[in-house]
Amino acid sequence: MITQVGQIMVYVQDQEQAVRFWKEKMGFNVVSEEDNGQGMRWIEIAPRENAETTIVLHNKEIVAKMEPEMNLGTPSLMFFTDNAEELYSELMNKKVTVGEMVNMPSGKVFNFADDEENYFAVMERGMRSPN
Repeated sequence: MITQVGQIMVYVQDQEQAVRFWKEKMGFNVVSEEDNGQGMRWIEIAPRENAETTIVLHNKEIVAKMEPEMNLGTPSLMFFTDNAEELYSELMNKKVTVGEMVNMPSGKVFNFADDEENYFAVMERGMRSPN
């Protein structure tokens, strides 16, 4: 039985640029970095220390050579935040491409793009009292 989502693989053209984006603009930390010495390098990032789920940035070109049939498209990721408006403003100030903020029944939602124009979503999910 699966007990949790451990890692999400994101395949990027430029790992260094991707790490800078996630660290400098999104506030993520590098959890670990591995290099097999034969061109295969992966960088694990997370929004905070001891996060249950992490993102691993892989070099798209190298993975495509190793596994030609693998789907290297960007997964559709939904991040959660306690304050969507604050994060939205912060990302705009950092010149991150953001979409329109939408009020959904489940909370405020908007999307943003990384430097390779991969889009991700953010939903406000603060502490709520039980109904």
